[in-house]
Amino acid sequence: MKNTKIIVKTKSKSYPIYFGNNNLSRVGKLIKKNLPNVKNIIIVSDKKLPPKLLKKLSKSLKGYNPKIYKLRVSEKIKSFKFSNKLIEIFLNKNLNRSDCVIALGGGIIGDLVGFVASLTKRGVKFINIPSTLLAQVDASIGGKTAINSPNGKNLIGTFYQPDLILTDVALLKSLPRKEMVCGYGEILKHSLIYDKKFFVWLSNNGKKIINNKDTNALKTAIIKSCKIKSIIVNKDEEEKNLRMILNFGHTFAHGFEGAKNFSNTISHGEAVLLGMILASQLSYKKKLLSLKDLNLIKKHYRNLNLPMKMNKKFKKNEINKIVSFMQKDKKNQNDKINLILLNKIGKTTQPNDYNMRSNEMKKFLMINYH
Repeated sequence: MKNTKIIVKTKSKSYPIYFGNNNLSRVGKLIKKNLPNVKNIIIVSDKKLPPKLLKKLSKSLKGYNPKIYKLRVSEKIKSFKFSNKLIEIFLNKNLNRSDCVIALGGGIIGDLVGFVASLTKRGVKFINIPSTLLAQVDASIGGKTAINSPNGKNLIGTFYQPDLILTDVALLKSLPRKEMVCGYGEILKHSLIYDKKFFVWLSNNGKKIINNKDTNALKTAIIKSCKIKSIIVNKDEEEKNLRMILNFGHTFAHGFEGAKNFSNTISHGEAVLLGMILASQLSYKKKLLSLKDLNLIKKHYRNLNLPMKMNKKFKKNEINKIVSFMQKDKKNQNDKINLILLNKIGKTTQPNDYNMRSNEMKKFLMINYH
């Protein structure tokens, strides 16, 4: 597989994403090329990653003698307490603004390390090496960093663009099917909100991506997803308007995750997939989406055995809790729940066009509880 590069352009910064297969060994050279003033490097890694990956990365950085910190990853580490602990570690190592922090792991590691990098001395260099499909196609791009609050997920954060992203398809080989499904949810989202041709391509190649981890199909899907997200982020870096379309399905998803106390009972990817099918059904109910397009989406879910039934994950008496968390979503501008819906496959409604009162949302979820 040839290595490929795209440039993400935002008002605050432009940065490259390097795609490839077994390209972890390139990191040292890429830092010298893109960040020539870096002297000290700290790697923050997911403890569960195969040791050989960290070994390969460290070997490519041997000239920098990197310090390595491994974290036991869960949503619980996305907190002020843990962020402060990490900041003090960085400061004790006398990390300067020209020095670099590398996040090696999934979206949680990327969110946390990006947040801490943005605060340490008002911003140190930040490189993201996402190790899950979900992080490679979504969480690593766009500069959103975040930690959680008892009131909801990702409610505390900054916009802080990375200096470089390296995406290595080989990192996905050890992922279980559940993790592949989680990442696929975001790939599917990008097609539904922006590109019907991509949706059709996914209908023909989804099984290759999820079940076979086909290298070429994965690379095509990852690059296409990153391009769609980078186009949207370029136009609206700080989510004032257009970027809100990336939240298709996510308002439901954050409600689902909150109702389960952000535990492993439901993963972010599963919550997003469930959220998108409900948002599609709501789009049809509101006479925005045609029955033909709704059926195409449902067929896609069934063909790939994607989560689409609330009753597999929730009890009816949890609906009030779901709606309560949906009301706390950071995209809401009043007491109503703000939603991105579909006009057709490849085109969404405009941000802030559709709001629902909590009682109406409860009724909708009750009717669609099956």
